[in-house]
Amino acid sequence: MRSYLPKFGDDSVNFALLNAGKRSVAIDLKAPDALERLRPLVAEADVLIEQFRPGVMDRLGLGYEALKTINPHLIYCAISGWGQTGPKAMMAAHDLNYLAESGILGLSAGANGAPVIPPVLIADLAGGAYPAVTNILLALHRREKTGEGAYLDVSMGENLLSLAYWGLGNGFAADQWPAGGDALVTGGSPRYQIYRTSDDRFLAAAPIEDKFWENFCSAIGLPPEMRASDANPREAIDAVGRIVATKTAADWRAIFEGKDVCCSIVASLKDAVADPHVEARGLLAREISAGGRSIPALPVPISPQFRGSNVVPSPRLGADNDEQLAG
Repeated sequence: MRSYLPKFGDDSVNFALLNAGKRSVAIDLKAPDALERLRPLVAEADVLIEQFRPGVMDRLGLGYEALKTINPHLIYCAISGWGQTGPKAMMAAHDLNYLAESGILGLSAGANGAPVIPPVLIADLAGGAYPAVTNILLALHRREKTGEGAYLDVSMGENLLSLAYWGLGNGFAADQWPAGGDALVTGGSPRYQIYRTSDDRFLAAAPIEDKFWENFCSAIGLPPEMRASDANPREAIDAVGRIVATKTAADWRAIFEGKDVCCSIVASLKDAVADPHVEARGLLAREISAGGRSIPALPVPISPQFRGSNVVPSPRLGADNDEQLAG
């Protein structure tokens, strides 16, 4: 990732954003003395996180069974695609593959009916990083009471299933398994839909509950027959679409101002970070520095009291070898 473009200092901006504030140790894990050099770090560590395929750390002599002899209190977290066991454990994959095989991608549908590529790495974050944090915190809490370390098996692909709770519920309880674009939150309802405006921008409308739906319908002037709960969903979607297409995004923003309608004009990422709310909440107040430059740090979901310094550097490769491996 250090080699990606665009650059920010010596490394990529991707690397800088995701690793700011960390220290860097560069070591060849296949070297005969790797474990011995790492021993001081392992002995003092609270948590170790690895993301190799199953078995790799064991072959390197760095598996949990080996390291807990050095540090029996260690929390050892292995993040992998499909977990440490099972038929898919050794399968090569990326975020899109996990979404495809978990059934999540099949719930989306574009204008041509094909699944839509998500613009964010859902499996990596919601299936991997956040579950890892949750389990690590639980393990640390248990360790405070028992003194025991733990081995945590976190599967990015498996953890995606809980995100489709509503689809699983419909399928298990009523055998109503959703397909792409046919459910309430996947494009099958006029109450949760994206509509094009006259100036080729988009209105994200989510007036799901009846009170919001009535407010929305009154604001746009939708005919009563299209508002009814028994109206044909596709016909209602088309009817709303024709109305929305008669006005600009600015017009609709003005019409909906001050009304409870759960509607938003789709913003660009550049517009989103310039939103006054972002400044008011201080989401981009922290900065990362590299090569004499500074840019806003990621607005990670951590309470301000735990965020630390307002300016954090991005680590150079191996910058902390002497300090961290000194023994």
